[in-house]
Order: sequence, then structure tokens, then C-alpha cells
Amino acid sequence: MALTEPISQLKVQFVIISDENEGQRIDNFLITYLKGVPKSLIYRILRKGEVRVNKKRVKPEYKLKVADQLRIPPIRTAEKTQVNFSPKLQKIANLEKAILYEDDALLVINKPSGIAVHGGSGLSFGVIEAFRTLRPYAKFLELVHRIDRETSGVLMIAKKRSALKALHEQLRAKQMQKDYLALIKGDWPSECKVVQAPLLKNLLKSGERIVKVNQEGKPAETRFKVEERFGFATLIKASPVTGRTHQIRVHTQYTGHPIAFDNRYGDQAFDYQLNQTDLNRLFLHASHVRFIHPKTLEVMQLSAPLDDTLQQCLTFLRAHKSSFK
Repeated sequence: MALTEPISQLKVQFVIISDENEGQRIDNFLITYLKGVPKSLIYRILRKGEVRVNKKRVKPEYKLKVADQLRIPPIRTAEKTQVNFSPKLQKIANLEKAILYEDDALLVINKPSGIAVHGGSGLSFGVIEAFRTLRPYAKFLELVHRIDRETSGVLMIAKKRSALKALHEQLRAKQMQKDYLALIKGDWPSECKVVQAPLLKNLLKSGERIVKVNQEGKPAETRFKVEERFGFATLIKASPVTGRTHQIRVHTQYTGHPIAFDNRYGDQAFDYQLNQTDLNRLFLHASHVRFIHPKTLEVMQLSAPLDDTLQQCLTFLRAHKSSFK
């Protein structure tokens, strides 16, 4: 049985796992064991390798085994202190769980839908403000690129100015490949592999920003590939060559195949057809990124899994595919 006494604030702790905790994820075990320690700190010490299992680093999803020896670093606990987190603060803390990769040069997360990448336009905070709050001693944290608030998936943050400069140069030289998954209306034509249509930004009186295809706009190119067909809808992979605002959303709308639950460029009748799937958000997800590491020069490929809402939508469509044809 694992130790249950309050841990010392200043000592390294060693815990032997018994059959009582076998199969439990190490992050969930530590959250229970380290009562009073913020979840954000727990995920940080796991990610940095300060927690060791049998003298080895493990990921938060590692499942404990009988006789595993855990090394837990010195941590200050908030014994007999109750902290009531506001929903906003809890949302910020949860971003630690969304980290896909981190080293001393960059940080990559699987951004949840509904969180802006930065504050502004009536929003008090975004992802970058959140991580500056979570990392108060970080000297440098800047967004490498942006994705829409409603879009989920891969988002890169530079931790050094040199890394930001190198990654921006890759973006300019089109050496960084970003792939998105989108569920769009109708049967996407297989022969439509590239859309080249200039995009022009328009600011409405309400302050809302709308982008339209316009010959006076900036050049924009998106490559498309069919991933799966459902009759009345298609799952596509979209790879933007340029990085214009709302590019994928506008290019799919321009071809007559708007993205599901797009509140700016979508189709309400199509959204209604998806009611049974319980989808309630834009089905656009930055699923994959390929780039050259700014420090090691290694070719990096990172993927972000779909959230439960998007995955459940696809599961339903696959199970009822025949009824939609």
C-alpha cells in the first residue's frame, strides 16, 4: 500500500506501489497523494522528469505497476488550506494537461476549442497570458503562430527569441507543414486537391471580422485531401500553404462545402443534420505539424488527438454511415 501520511515539504519521498494502486495513471495517483499541490505543478514536475519511476522518466499517462518505486521531489504542500479556484483560473491550470511537447526552446500544446490564443477584443486572457501566469519566472514566451478561438489543436509557443525567429523564418519559407482535420458539408470532389483564392478581410460595423474571397485580397492557397466520406458530409485534411485569417474556413465555404458548426461561414441546415451527433463546436482541428527544431535541427512531427466531442461525432457518423447515403 502506498504511503498516506502528509509528505514532508523539504524531503525527497520514495513510494513503493502495491496492488491497491496498480493500473492507476501516475498523474491521478500524484494528484491524490500530493494533497494541496496544484495540478499545474504536478504536471510540471512529471514533464520535467523530476518524478521518477524505477529511476526513469515517465509520461503523465503511465500506468503504475506493483513494486514500482516512485521518487517524488521536495514539494511544498498547502496543508489545511482551502483554495477556491474560479472557473477561469481552473481553465488556465488545465492547459498544463494539454502540453504535447516541451523543452528549453519551445512548448507545443493541444489547444482546446473556445480559448483564444491571446487576450483582446473583450477577452481578458488567452493561451499566451495563461502560460505567462503559469510560468511567472519565464523570461520569454511568445506565440509562434495563431489559430482561431473556435479551432482546437496544435499551437506552438517559443521560449527563446532565437527559437521564435527560426520558426518564423520556416513559416515564411513555407518549410513548416500544418495539417487540419475538418468535417465539411456534402461530398468533397476528389479532383479538388488545391484551392487558390485571394482573401480580403472586412471589418463590420459590429466590430466582427469577416473574410471573403476577393481579387483585391492577398493570395491564399490550401491543399485538400479526402480522409473519410459519410454521404452528406466529408472528413477532409486541409493543409494551408499560406497563413491567412480564417483561410480554411473561407476556402471550404467558397467551394460550397462549409465546415460544420462554423458560426461565421457555415450552413445552419447542415448543422441541423448533425444534431444527433451532439456536435456543438466548429469541427476544425489542427491535427499535425512538421517543422525543423530551431536548436537541434531535428525534423519534428507532432500530432494532437481529437477531443471527445469531435471523436464522438465521427464515431456516430461511422456507426450510421449507411443511413446517411
